[in-house]
Amino acid sequence: MSDAKLQSVLSSLSAVHRQLNSLPSSPAPDAGCVKLNTNENPFALPAAVMQSALAALERQYLYPEDDNTSLREAAAASYNLSTDQVIAGNGSSELLSLIYKAFLDPGDSVAMLSPGFAYNCKLALLQGARLIEIKWGESCLLPINKLLFGPVKEAKFILLANPNNPTGTFVPVADIEGLVAQSDRLIVLDEAYVDFAPDSALRLINRYSNLLVLRTLSKSYAAAGIRVGFGFGHPEVIGRLRNMQNLFNMNVIGHAVGVSILANRAAYDENHRHIKYERERVRLALSQLGFSVTPSHANFLLARVPAGRDGTWWQTCLRRKKILVAVLPDKGLENCIRVSIGTKSQMDAFLAAVDDISGAEMSRRSAV
Repeated sequence: MSDAKLQSVLSSLSAVHRQLNSLPSSPAPDAGCVKLNTNENPFALPAAVMQSALAALERQYLYPEDDNTSLREAAAASYNLSTDQVIAGNGSSELLSLIYKAFLDPGDSVAMLSPGFAYNCKLALLQGARLIEIKWGESCLLPINKLLFGPVKEAKFILLANPNNPTGTFVPVADIEGLVAQSDRLIVLDEAYVDFAPDSALRLINRYSNLLVLRTLSKSYAAAGIRVGFGFGHPEVIGRLRNMQNLFNMNVIGHAVGVSILANRAAYDENHRHIKYERERVRLALSQLGFSVTPSHANFLLARVPAGRDGTWWQTCLRRKKILVAVLPDKGLENCIRVSIGTKSQMDAFLAAVDDISGAEMSRRSAV
């Protein structure tokens, strides 16, 4: 039976939001699964950071600090910038959303290197904007000319990630600087995975007013559930974005943990060494099992599966063994899976499952 009132309500949605389907409820993942599908860092917080979180719970009755001042001051001190060059957010995803709202009107365009972070497709849709996807160059070279000329000339800003998600590839900071120096548009550089990479573009902030660098504590600092992210850029750009944020956009635990992580960054060195070591170990093991693995500078691997099956088939088989991996919506990556790097025991379980599936598949083919 048609609900006339509901139809009246839905018809009042804006033209942009009428394109969105209502999200269905989905079950939570099985707690017994090895979760390697969302690039989390599965290690415990250092003791000092954990203590800061527990202490913050005693202030649960207070509103968090307005404008995240102390957290911004801590980030500025940690990265040798001024406080007015820093915005703090409920994860870097909140900051990315602010950038879309600040710079795009309906009908505008934004450019992104592809394959890239799929969430950008939704953000562009919500603003009624067009997302121009520019393919990475051969050997993952930065296609600077394509990002300066042609259709991208109309884009309000350009998005790129270094290291890139979902490939894990890294381009030299000198190439990033070449693009920023030649462009008169905003370049939004997502460095979510930079602590696993050899270099960062953060030093360019004081040289170029059209560069905005995003960081997060989710990937390399094991704080994905706490939601702390930063944006670094020119004070005029950063100040306008801060003025758009929701009142009390972060909570007291996020503030406390963020400040403590920034004060204890060296405590994560062993964590980072472990992930780099396991990343290489798993890459070599997958290669021996017939996968083609992209060299990665992030906390995950993009692996092209052996011929004869696609990524979704492998994802399903692994899920049956309680191993969760990601498949990608990007054209050309249908035969790939993306695997987060976790603890040694998690990666051992993953490799054992892959070995079992590979053996069963070889036996099946031999029997045909």
